Amino acid sequence: MEEKQREDARSAASRVERPSRGVGPAGGASAGGSGSGRNNVVVKVGMVGDAQVGKTSLMVKYVEGKFDEDYIHTLGVNFMEKTIALRNTEITFSIWDLGGHREFISMLPLVCNDAVAILFMFDLSRKATLTSIKEWYRQVRSINKNAFPFLVGMKYDHFANFAAEEQEDITKQVRVGGNFSFTFYFFRDAECHDYVDLGSQVC
Repeated sequence: MEEKQREDARSAASRVERPSRGVGPAGGASAGGSGSGRNNVVVKVGMVGDAQVGKTSLMVKYVEGKFDEDYIHTLGVNFMEKTIALRNTEITFSIWDLGGHREFISMLPLVCNDAVAILFMFDLSRKATLTSIKEWYRQVRSINKNAFPFLVGMKYDHFANFAAEEQEDITKQVRVGGNFSFTFYFFRDAECHDYVDLGSQVC
């Protein structure tokens, strides 16, 4: 059984997408020093949710400051890093994005192990993606019980155009999600305009 798990892990690791803009893997939160006198901290953040909810778009928006219109399904795991300065500390966010198709669920440990925060993401215009959060939460918590959970609703511009009754129905479902002690954020639109600075929030 253990040998099979090791084989699965090796197979999953070999399929991780590492874009050139990503520096390299770094898990959990670790601290170090530098010649500049600044403290260096690495914070691992995982992103999970159904396919096409906006995970990769949010990651690219946060790291590169732009919206990527050329949407490509994440095959397996996508990875990027961003470093910010906070007081006398340089914080590198190591962001891991799991493809939303269930065929990639075996790679969930790569995203969740040692993560300090997990973003549970859904599409406000597709209620089924919110319903799925319960199962995503269960599976993530079976791997990492300590990460801070954030519930992130994307595509608010679509939601805002819904009838009041439908908006109320979705809002009720969100309150159910609150039973898991999520921190909940709305995002302005499908292009992640006016997004919350998650880096500062996680810190």
